[in-house]
Amino acid sequence: MTDDSTFASLTDALRDFAAERDWEQFHTPKNLAAALAVEAGEVLEHFQWLTPEQSLALPEAERARVALELADVLLYLLRLADRSGIDLERAAWEKLALNAGKYPVDKARGSARKYTEL
Repeated sequence: MTDDSTFASLTDALRDFAAERDWEQFHTPKNLAAALAVEAGEVLEHFQWLTPEQSLALPEAERARVALELADVLLYLLRLADRSGIDLERAAWEKLALNAGKYPVDKARGSARKYTEL
């Protein structure tokens, strides 16, 4: 992880964006977590009534709308991590390593079962 990572650059830009608008007062962890949940729900709306096959083959215009919703989720997530003092990139790498231990390839390959059931 370096200071010039995409996460760090986005976090800095978001911090500036909020400060310029005097939004720090609204960007509490509680409010940002709520906003994140709302945005995640908006992502889900695009897939709600689709078959698995349809969800894998979205028309380009719909994919563009989903991309914007996913961007909202990412931006709120980064802002929440920043306001909470969490290095999200480091936490993600740590979680990936933990999951690798919980889901060893020889037991988890091709299975959707939870690690406690492997």
